[in-house]
Amino acid sequence: MQKKFIYLTVLSIFLSCFAIAQTDDSLTIRKISNEVLANGTAYENLRYLCKKVGARLSGSPQAQLAVEATYKMLKDAGADTVYLQPCMVPHWVRGVKEKGKIKLNDRTTYSLHLCALGNSEGTGKKGLTASVVEVKNFEELDRLGSEGVKGKIVFFNYPMNPTYVRTFMAYGESGVYRTRGPAKAAKYGAVGVMVRSLSSNLDDYPHTGTTLYNDSFPKIPAFAISTNDAEWLSLQLKNNLVSSAYLKNTSTMLADAPSFNVVGEIRGTEFIDEIITVGGHLDSWDLAEGAQDDGAGCVQSIEVLRALKAIDLKPKRTIRAVMFMNEENGGRGGAKYLEIAKTNHEKHIFALESDGGGFTPRAFNLDMNEGKRQKVISWKNLFLNYGVYDLSAVGSGSDIAPLKLIGTALAGLSPDSQRYFDLHHAVTDTFEAVSKRELHLGAVNMTALIYLVDKYGL
Repeated sequence: MQKKFIYLTVLSIFLSCFAIAQTDDSLTIRKISNEVLANGTAYENLRYLCKKVGARLSGSPQAQLAVEATYKMLKDAGADTVYLQPCMVPHWVRGVKEKGKIKLNDRTTYSLHLCALGNSEGTGKKGLTASVVEVKNFEELDRLGSEGVKGKIVFFNYPMNPTYVRTFMAYGESGVYRTRGPAKAAKYGAVGVMVRSLSSNLDDYPHTGTTLYNDSFPKIPAFAISTNDAEWLSLQLKNNLVSSAYLKNTSTMLADAPSFNVVGEIRGTEFIDEIITVGGHLDSWDLAEGAQDDGAGCVQSIEVLRALKAIDLKPKRTIRAVMFMNEENGGRGGAKYLEIAKTNHEKHIFALESDGGGFTPRAFNLDMNEGKRQKVISWKNLFLNYGVYDLSAVGSGSDIAPLKLIGTALAGLSPDSQRYFDLHHAVTDTFEAVSKRELHLGAVNMTALIYLVDKYGL
């Protein structure tokens, strides 16, 4: 009986302490929220990045302007130290506006809404004319083989699965036809590729994105066509009405170019050698302004440092905000960040990435062992008032993923994604498509999670 009394007493004390801690944390997070929602600078920083700098493809002059702009933004945010990490990046140039049309058997032509895929080879000045063969998946491509594909343009028509509520699942499933399709088609002698754009809805906007060639096969020109055009072309092919397709792009891959990750940090007061990273990728595709992908993640990460400074919260651990370069068509920035971390024997305990747009925050995806996961889940109630209710999914982000090799616990902000793929990699990804309120609410949640990890560790 006495042991039971002692146990209940200890449990009561523990629960009381836990409740007090949660109350203190709730008050601090409210303070963070009030600061960001009332005085946040992320939205205006994003305006500058989109309107004054614009598209920021790796290796371009605009990418360098973005490096310089975010360096200043981190300084203005109050970072103790701001510095650059040099890295070499791919330098692909799209060239003049692409052209594409379908010639029907009745000799009429239809102009396609299309763009070259990132890293695509060019067709040459005269362009490319060939017959078209549609495939729904790689199994159909393999069945056709060289006999059915050689000398033709392969049209990969694999829609994003509309039944997935988590749209990134559909993107991952369909995305392989963009990244791997051209190389696989070249294996069988195809002379070009068209890929259905990775968009959740039907529209007239082509969505670019990187493709990965295989050095064992020719590098053939590769294009994305709009989802509306994909539907139309599929119907014409089904009815045997297509005579040929004409495609033209002047894209070329230049020599690697020098660039930088941009890093700002607040030094820790107690565990200075323990590093917490928060970041997004600074480069973007060249069709628009890269507002949602991933200007939003960059300015949110800068806002984390600004908010901590503004409320005079002195972290125990060193907090870094990192603008990673070259996520879109190479991943060189993330690889360089890991390389430097290993060379300097740095201790990275946690990294958080925002690369899902600046929409209303819904979740944090977690990539860490079960013990650490349960610790983060124990903080769930602290986020409910700010929109985040889900801590169940696994994942993080492509730029911080390399840190897993040195044992870092990872997480990714997961905003509502239902509209993301209307904009992703398309001309529609502009500043005007971003809500200030949603963008700043994401920054609130990111700052809150960084605060909790810093205070309690993992």
